[in-house]
Amino acid sequence: MLILSRKEVERLIELDKLPAVIEEAFYAYAIGEASMPPKIYLDIPQHNGDFRAMPAYFRGAAGLKWVCVYPLNPSTNNLPTVMGMLFYNDPATGKPLAVMEATLLTGYRTAAASAVAIKYLAKPDAGTLGIVGCGGQARTHLEVLTASFSFSRINVFDTDLSRALALKESYKSLPVEAASLEETCSSEILCTLTPARKPVIESRFIKPGTHINAIGADAAGKQELETEVLKRSRVFVDDLKQTLHSGEINVAISSGEYKQEELAGSLGEVIAKKCPGRQTKDEITVFDSTGLAPPIPRKSPLYQPGIPGQDNAHKQLRRPRCPGRL
Repeated sequence: MLILSRKEVERLIELDKLPAVIEEAFYAYAIGEASMPPKIYLDIPQHNGDFRAMPAYFRGAAGLKWVCVYPLNPSTNNLPTVMGMLFYNDPATGKPLAVMEATLLTGYRTAAASAVAIKYLAKPDAGTLGIVGCGGQARTHLEVLTASFSFSRINVFDTDLSRALALKESYKSLPVEAASLEETCSSEILCTLTPARKPVIESRFIKPGTHINAIGADAAGKQELETEVLKRSRVFVDDLKQTLHSGEINVAISSGEYKQEELAGSLGEVIAKKCPGRQTKDEITVFDSTGLAPPIPRKSPLYQPGIPGQDNAHKQLRRPRCPGRL
């Protein structure tokens, strides 16, 4: 059985190829070739955290991602907010094939889903990126998105200015600038990466033509965007059941301010041409991302190189800059 540590996953993963793998998974899920039951939550309220089990089957691969979310970890335990493991099996026999450290993989997968959403939902000529929330997801988003798109400016905001400045310092080769919340929200592509339970993105900050990747709402009661932003937008989900329970729309749906019938569709349906993506340059689009968890296909660029004896087993992590669209 293959066992991959965080360092080995980091060495093997190819950021410029990851969005295509995730796009294929969205497509397969939309046409019924992938199976992914909704996340199972195990709340640990006495420690202000939870565990999530995410089983999936996808084209010859079956697996389970076991991930935890502990928001106080960075400040109290010197640990990441999110940590996880991926267990990977042969669906024909049940044989265990691999165990992978999935903390980094989770961050990159989420960012790759954002890249796919940008490809299908953002304006083709969008050249400015905004990031609200400068934690671990901000770093993986910067790395994945700049491996696939070119940006003339990247605005970053955090309620703790030092985190925004640290992010800028870490990516000196990129056009990153610590900016105000309003300036960050004025970017043509906006990624919201906060654990907010009260909206931080005001509708008045969002300009026509903006695409928003709403990432932070991943549990019931979380909400980053004012409901008016949803009302002004065409909203696409990754998985309807999950978003109704724990996505960006969950609070607005529960309060009755937003209705399920107002959703435009899913990202997978757009990829499969079952529903239209962006239709005009001025419309606002939102991708409500809660996290699909397809296991890694056996022919993927991550699993294959990790097998002992493969010619490319020791290739290094690459972060190429690729101009234009995916």
